[in-house]
Amino acid sequence: MKLIIQIPCYNEAETLEIALNDLPKKIEGIDCIEYLIINDGSKDKTVEVAKKWGVHHVVNFKQNKGLAKGFMAGLDGCLRNGADIIVNTDADNQYCGEDIEKLIRPILNGEADMVIGARPIDETEHFSWIKKKLQHFGSWVVRKASNTDIPDAPSGFRAFSREAAMRINVVNDYTYTLETIVQAGREKIAITSVPIRTNGELRPSRLFNSIMGYVKKSMLTIIRAYMMYKPLRCFTFVAAVPTLIGLLIGFRYLYFVAMGTSGGHVQSLLLACTLIILGFVTLVVGLLADVLAANRKLIEDAQYHVRRAEYERVYQEKKAEKALVLERKVAAGKVVTEREFV
Repeated sequence: MKLIIQIPCYNEAETLEIALNDLPKKIEGIDCIEYLIINDGSKDKTVEVAKKWGVHHVVNFKQNKGLAKGFMAGLDGCLRNGADIIVNTDADNQYCGEDIEKLIRPILNGEADMVIGARPIDETEHFSWIKKKLQHFGSWVVRKASNTDIPDAPSGFRAFSREAAMRINVVNDYTYTLETIVQAGREKIAITSVPIRTNGELRPSRLFNSIMGYVKKSMLTIIRAYMMYKPLRCFTFVAAVPTLIGLLIGFRYLYFVAMGTSGGHVQSLLLACTLIILGFVTLVVGLLADVLAANRKLIEDAQYHVRRAEYERVYQEKKAEKALVLERKVAAGKVVTEREFV
């Protein structure tokens, strides 16, 4: 059982080594632990710090592409290197490394394929009052949209089984945290959460410049994800508003007709017809979106099988190449460490 811990990095030379030192070296039930960083166009010595520390794998971007794309590139790198379980954590050492064992335990026990670390938000000192309330509100919205019971949706401390990682798709450019939960809930991926601890703040968050900017981007991400996975329900709700208003105005006009005083209310009839037509058109758009969503599911299923075959082929090629190198070392009488056999 191989665990790969991935860390998205953007100019993290000052904090990366602290985060790496906090990560576990051994976990019961895990045969091999490896470390991977996603260098998201860093301009400092992030990569040098990682290599000097002994990170096994580095995924490099020439320019900054954002957290969402970095996260997906990390998953791809972990799967290609044979990870059975993938843990995502932050380079600013926000999360307690010892809790990784707690985070992956539901996966090892076969209880879940995706596990979210729930932070003690109300006890976190460097979170302002408004940020705490927004974190709770955002998590509540995600729970409703995803039909899950995850208490801390924005948490980036999470674990994925190999199966779940191959099924994850992130289409927004902002963050992976919210969309992956909505996707897991709607696609019936077994998901749960465990309470975790946090460390003191080493640097301010780089995900957003202001509270309002964070709220706006998060809400757009949630709405977009919900529209992708439940388009008919979403457009039905939207269509219901003009349709109901149009029907009420229409009934009002019919009342005037029955009373024989409809002569001066033709405008109401026109408005009612316009609103009802608008609602009908919106519903038709929802039906078309639902057909597209069904097609997307077929494409995602095909993508999953392609990913599975590709990752297995790449992993077997690397395994055969590594075995050949070890065989040559042994034949040459060189010392081979236990770690090289894993």
